[in-house]
Amino acid sequence: MPEENPEILEDLRRAVTARDGSAFLSASEKIHYADLAAIYEELSRKSQAWFVRTLSSESFSEVIAEIPDPLVEEALDYLKPSQQRQVLEELPDDDRVDVLQDVEDERKREKLIGLLGAHEERELTRTLLEYPEDTAGGRMTTQIGNVSVSMTVKEALDHLRPDLEDTETLSRIFVHDQNNQLAGKLRLRDLTFNAWQTPVGAIMQPIEHTVLADTDQEEASIAVLKYDMYALPVVDEENHLLGVITSDDAMEILSEESTEDIEKQAGLTGEQSEEGYLNTRVTTHFSRRVIWLVGLALLSIAAGAVMFRFEETLRGIPLLMLFLPMIIAAGGNSGGQASTVAIRAMALNELNARDALKVAWKELRLGAMLGAILGIAIAVVAIFVLPLFHPHPEVAPGIPFSAFGSAVAVALAVQVTASTLIGALLPLGACAVRLDPAVIAAPAVTTVVDVSGMLIYLLVASGMLGLG
Repeated sequence: MPEENPEILEDLRRAVTARDGSAFLSASEKIHYADLAAIYEELSRKSQAWFVRTLSSESFSEVIAEIPDPLVEEALDYLKPSQQRQVLEELPDDDRVDVLQDVEDERKREKLIGLLGAHEERELTRTLLEYPEDTAGGRMTTQIGNVSVSMTVKEALDHLRPDLEDTETLSRIFVHDQNNQLAGKLRLRDLTFNAWQTPVGAIMQPIEHTVLADTDQEEASIAVLKYDMYALPVVDEENHLLGVITSDDAMEILSEESTEDIEKQAGLTGEQSEEGYLNTRVTTHFSRRVIWLVGLALLSIAAGAVMFRFEETLRGIPLLMLFLPMIIAAGGNSGGQASTVAIRAMALNELNARDALKVAWKELRLGAMLGAILGIAIAVVAIFVLPLFHPHPEVAPGIPFSAFGSAVAVALAVQVTASTLIGALLPLGACAVRLDPAVIAAPAVTTVVDVSGMLIYLLVASGMLGLG
């Protein structure tokens, strides 16, 4: 397999710049198709067009499956119809469907499907395109080993041999019964190390896990990793085998889903871009960031309203301002931690909305423990350390440092407990109303607990210090 070599990559870039076809083809043979796709993304449109038209159709069929989705349709447009047909026919069925899903114009998509030479390939492609892109059916491959339970080992090998080059994986071979329903699975070594007359039914293993075609792709991928599977069968309601999600498919899907969740937790909206950061337009970055920033800025006005409401309290005891940033930060940190843990557990199917009460009880206890520790630490600082730097023996007339420190400690403990509870329950609440839990992003949780923390702090301080 070609290995990434900086010198060869530079040779290829120079060949593209000089439009040297011979040097370009020579260098491209030494570069992995994933690296070719990365270079393609860096090029100008004119250079991309030359790149596509110069590279062989067989090689470009590997590259086009790796380039970012927004560039796929344009890349196909650079090719003549005969070249488009060659590229599409070289692609495995799941990659072909992925490529065609990136073609937004339905008429153009149908025209591309019509270029496929075999009627069976055209019909299979249309069938796979009917599944939503984010489901197991939309990501599965149908190029798999499939034999009948009535075959012998020799008959099974003879059946598999003609499709050896086109089959994506033979690590698992699936067995169907006389009704074409999934009956079991085999390993290739089960066929190679058993006598030729051995019945397939005698050596096949049971199927432990399957998913329906409309199962969410993330759920299917988690099952692949959880049960350490090479290939997860995708079936219909009658248990007919439709295809499989392979382990490499699962890793790719989870990478995409992880990126999406991270971006949502950072307050980014809209569809994630598969293009690199530098190749994504400024307007795209702007549109994905501006909505959350404006919304959270407006929500933060509530914090100002709280301070305005307690203006007299803050004027009476200016030292309250010293601990206000700490109270807010502690709540944001504890809420963010709880939110992250909850979202991760939900992504792994460990939690759902029905577990809200269990989560609330668990996080309430955890928040109280964390709040108590933080409260004691701050009480020590406020009662014993702060007086060393304060010119007066009391915080304010009639308010000793012991009372002040106790009020700050209690406020902090309540804030951390409440923030932990809020951070854990907000994602579950989103799930209950059928929103992606990651939509309850870290900035949103932080803003909510900032406002609540300020309110808790000033209410507790006013009550305990008799300033209400």
